Amino acid sequence: MKSMTLNIQVVVDCKKPHELADWWAETLEWNVEPQDEGFIRSMIEQGYATEDQTITHNGKLVWAEGCAIVPAEDTDPNTGRRILFQTDPNPKSVKNRVHWDVRLEGRDKDDVRKQLEARGAKHLWTANQGPHEWHTMADPEGNEFCIS
Repeated sequence: MKSMTLNIQVVVDCKKPHELADWWAETLEWNVEPQDEGFIRSMIEQGYATEDQTITHNGKLVWAEGCAIVPAEDTDPNTGRRILFQTDPNPKSVKNRVHWDVRLEGRDKDDVRKQLEARGAKHLWTANQGPHEWHTMADPEGNEFCIS
């Protein structure tokens, strides 16, 4: 019997998926996953999609409702890590039940905090457990994440 390895994709609901994907790609030093303009046009021409389901972002035709980011070193879209940002018009109203921790790999968390705040993040609080301390932040749309 062949063993099957499962993989997951993290999905973030947001108002502006392309802008938030750009922000997180820069923050994590990942890449925005390219979208195929030719495929998008063919879906419109064949009647499977409409022009109003697309936008132009950074000079390229893309699907309006979503955008993904992937680590630069992941080359296989079927097995690699991926974060998808998708449109949700509802405002964020409560604390996230799931968040991610950004591991700084030895970088100073206070310096990174200042860099992220300069790019639109907000510091929410600082906490610690024993000798380990972290900053809880919010991205430009209010989604919580920690840096440590």
